[in-house]
Amino acid sequence: MHYLLRPFQWLYCIYALVLFVGIMLIFFPFMLIASLFGRVKGGNMIYRLCMLWGDIWFFLIFIYHRNHYEQPLDKNKQYIFVGNHISFLDAPLIVKTIRRPIRALGKTEMGKVPVFGFIYKYAVVRVDRSSAENRAKSVRNMKSILTKGISIVVFPEGTFNMTPNPLKDFYDGAFRVAIEAKMPIKPFLFLNSYDRMHYRSLFSLTPGKNRALFLEEVSVTGLTQQDLPALKQKVYDLMDRKLREYKATWINPQTP
Repeated sequence: MHYLLRPFQWLYCIYALVLFVGIMLIFFPFMLIASLFGRVKGGNMIYRLCMLWGDIWFFLIFIYHRNHYEQPLDKNKQYIFVGNHISFLDAPLIVKTIRRPIRALGKTEMGKVPVFGFIYKYAVVRVDRSSAENRAKSVRNMKSILTKGISIVVFPEGTFNMTPNPLKDFYDGAFRVAIEAKMPIKPFLFLNSYDRMHYRSLFSLTPGKNRALFLEEVSVTGLTQQDLPALKQKVYDLMDRKLREYKATWINPQTP
């Protein structure tokens, strides 16, 4: 039965991809205009346009997203949002999940993609992990963004979690910046993006529900860089525990 349905899934994926690009091209002239207002104001305008793009695209491909909160967001606070990374769908889902001015941490290579790369430059803080110097530059850029009243979004695993564990090991960057900027960390989880689109293939997309779960805020008050390993472990343990509690489908039940 699975093989009989596969051609229909391919057609669905092609339909979703055409819409992805087509809607982006419709919005692109407005993003060009927004870019004239600079990287801060213009970047915020572009992110709002991305939110509208996401609302239209997800509706038309029949993916129904909903946010859930174990602790509500404070509208008057900036955060360093820290999420798990398990699917190609995670990046576009950010605009459905975080409905405020943000900049995501993203790979610098993506800025070379035509059209999308232009949007990417305004919507993300680009990171190059090829050297310690480039990683340090990314940290400085994140701190600069925070001083302008904009929150940061980071996938601290760095790339897809392709293990049977809830999470991969975390990089230090988000936690280092949180301590230096005295900015609280707000963990969130994508609970269904793995089911909607597997990291192995762009042609694994399926319609259905998708949930994001915001966890309790993690304060960094009084912490120094010596506390970084403990802070990172605290956030990791919280996210790990909640992914198990909500029975994320990629987790092997035998994993300790």
